[in-house]
Amino acid sequence: MRIINLEEIKLYSGAHKPDSKMCAMELAAYIAEEPWSDHPQCVSPIIGAFMRSWNDSLNDDDRQMLKPYVAKCINTVGTKDDEARRAWLATDWLARKCAPAFLRLAGLTAHAETLEHLAALDGVRAAKSAQPSLAAAGAAARAAARDAAGDAARDAAWDAALDALQPTVKVLQASALLLLDRMIVVSKDVKR
Repeated sequence: MRIINLEEIKLYSGAHKPDSKMCAMELAAYIAEEPWSDHPQCVSPIIGAFMRSWNDSLNDDDRQMLKPYVAKCINTVGTKDDEARRAWLATDWLARKCAPAFLRLAGLTAHAETLEHLAALDGVRAAKSAQPSLAAAGAAARAAARDAAGDAARDAAWDAALDALQPTVKVLQASALLLLDRMIVVSKDVKR
């Protein structure tokens, strides 16, 4: 593995040609001395997909918080069961952490609380049981979005919503880092 100084690296969104720009997963491939790619073979496919998506959705400043996680992601490829567990961890986080945060911002507190109190989504049975609650929350969110789109003061409301969103985004980013930590240790626990 290459030794690098993360302070000298800046992460960018998107895929790049081998030059001075790189995303989180291109950095992982570089450190692992793999061919240039944003799909390094040494990284779990689930973790890689999560990191690529998150890397590309963050602004330039916030994206840099991913740098310490790049090396942690190397050598996380696990078994089929490991990857399934990681996928369920991500699904559970989206349903019981991420979605409720945005539902609260839309004033849909009852739906947010319902999702937060679901049993952990760790398999098909739990997901099927949660489906009615998830569908109801989704329908409520779509209705709220339609109502907001019809607002005559849409631009002013949008600016205010973006300002109000920032604290929630910061909380979700911290929560997503914890999720990433949980996904990373899935196969590393088994290998020890």
